[in-house]
Amino acid sequence: MRPLKKTHRIESRPPFECVALLLQGGGALGAYQAGVYEALAEAGLHPDWVAGISIGAINSAIIAGNPPETRVARLREFWEGITIDHGAIGDSVLGAFLQGESARQIWNQMSASCALHKGIKGFFVPRIPSPWLYPPGSRDATSYFDTQPLKTSLERLVDFDRLNTGPMRVSLSAVNVRSGNFVYFDTATDIIRPEHVMASGALPPGFPAIEIDGELYWDGGLVSNTPLDCVVESTPRQDTLVFQVDLWSARGEYPRNMAEVTTRQKEIQFSSRTRSTTDRFRYAQRLRHAIATLLDDAPEALKATRAGQFLAQAADSKIYNLIHLIYHAHQYEGDSKDYEFSRLSMEEHWRAGYHDTVRTLRHPEVLEPPRIGDCVRSFDVAVDGRD
Repeated sequence: MRPLKKTHRIESRPPFECVALLLQGGGALGAYQAGVYEALAEAGLHPDWVAGISIGAINSAIIAGNPPETRVARLREFWEGITIDHGAIGDSVLGAFLQGESARQIWNQMSASCALHKGIKGFFVPRIPSPWLYPPGSRDATSYFDTQPLKTSLERLVDFDRLNTGPMRVSLSAVNVRSGNFVYFDTATDIIRPEHVMASGALPPGFPAIEIDGELYWDGGLVSNTPLDCVVESTPRQDTLVFQVDLWSARGEYPRNMAEVTTRQKEIQFSSRTRSTTDRFRYAQRLRHAIATLLDDAPEALKATRAGQFLAQAADSKIYNLIHLIYHAHQYEGDSKDYEFSRLSMEEHWRAGYHDTVRTLRHPEVLEPPRIGDCVRSFDVAVDGRD
């Protein structure tokens, strides 16, 4: 990886009480998040709070469960360990016989098929025999893959004592299978174990539900694939600089065939309406900010009324910068991009996250507090270069 130029390093911490890193779910696309973190680390921007869902929960655990100087190395160890390196022979085949995007699409489909049939070392293995042959109610009857290898990887790569007692807050989302409720496992209230990370990424029917304290949990992305609300709606509120890293783009072209229909369906489903969520939060925070301004100038008699006291509970003057870093897939990646674990694709995703972040940090305004009269600003510099 190319290091950031010195001009990209942040000389002093941005004027926010909290720097938050939010990591969406997206399977094999999660290498993009690792590239984002590498660029942030080289710039000297270390998050105070990391929130993740599914593969984002795994990346979050690796980041929070290691000291700053080894986090990128641990992320790379994980991603190189779970990706398929076809080696020089595979690269030669790709170069000699397959040309252009159509060729790359075939290559990716072959890699994805390999993952489905053989599993991914350090992550999951196929359940043999088929889950249909196990008795109903057994763990083996409810998923196509066994994720025990992921637990081994997490125990090797993550210091859970550091994760739970270190200065970085960690929030991981999952869904209670019985109640259907969306929950956050949070180091502010919980002791995070490998099972909590695995629960956040237990996407059915591929992966089995994970039992925690007598309850079974599935992937948080079933309800919401974006942990934005966890951070911006948390109390007490803080002036917060948010790096929102999304692996699915809500924007896309109209599909032309059934494969593209499946791809577009996934993008819409798992993008979790990031922009509309941001818009709703901006509106709500501006209301809270307006209430706080009005109450500052209101007579004491009005503040003492029941209505005044009720409004005071909602009043808030905190500021937020929401920086969107969204992976924009190539046409050839197709509907298998979230389970296509080739080393070639992983490196491309990692580089994309790294360079999108570098480009974003070249705009100093993203790290500056909102202007007077505003309280929430959002940026997607990689797309349009402006607020």
